[in-house]
Amino acid sequence: MRLVSLCPSLTELLHDLDAAGAVVGRTKFCVHPAPWVLGIEAVGGTKNPRLDRIIALAPDLVLMNEEENRADDAQALREAGVAVHSSMPRTVTDTAQMVRSIAHAIGRVAEGERIATDIERRAQRVAQRAASLAEVSYAYLIWRDPWMTVNHDTFISAMLALAGGRNAFGAAGDRYATVTIDQLRAASPDVVFLSSEPFPFAAKHVEELCALTGWAPARFVLADGELLSWHGSRTPAGIDYAESLLAAVRSARAVSG
Repeated sequence: MRLVSLCPSLTELLHDLDAAGAVVGRTKFCVHPAPWVLGIEAVGGTKNPRLDRIIALAPDLVLMNEEENRADDAQALREAGVAVHSSMPRTVTDTAQMVRSIAHAIGRVAEGERIATDIERRAQRVAQRAASLAEVSYAYLIWRDPWMTVNHDTFISAMLALAGGRNAFGAAGDRYATVTIDQLRAASPDVVFLSSEPFPFAAKHVEELCALTGWAPARFVLADGELLSWHGSRTPAGIDYAESLLAAVRSARAVSG
């Protein structure tokens, strides 16, 4: 079987489904796991794949994500006779189902069941623990200039909700909504997570936000965006990571309170 992946998390998933040898194409943003992925031909980006080259690679299946990739590209590939598997998990449950679906499509059912079951078991364990803990309100920033956050209808929000997080901008009209500093101050979340992607927030941005909001540095936490937004074989670790982030906030609140 010959496979092309146009989504970084799906490329990683194919490797972890023991299908590494079947992958013949990936995007330039597919960087995990290295060095394996570096030996696979890059066929453009997630939003501008080289369709002619993908077709020339004669894949049996192209894996796409409805958020990362364009519907027009998926349609063009199908019209060229290329089979496409497209998914868009918004929750942990969706992700387990996606893993099983992809694993079935490429003949790696046992490997997919192992990952999907791990996702479900960890999710159940974390949710059960969170049920007896205090809720943590948060804002999750993904972009600067303008400041942008996520609403309830995102995988990131679902991951944090599992561990007892309440999204301060969950009701925002857009899945990826623009917010002002005044809106952030008015929402007054317990913690503001600054994601490592798509915007690479760093310590200097904590300083900037402290100056803009008047809040202490401890209220801002740099967060691993890959662990919280890559759905697939990274999800089990992401579930535990979400729990650890909120546990740290609860601990700090207990000490200060």
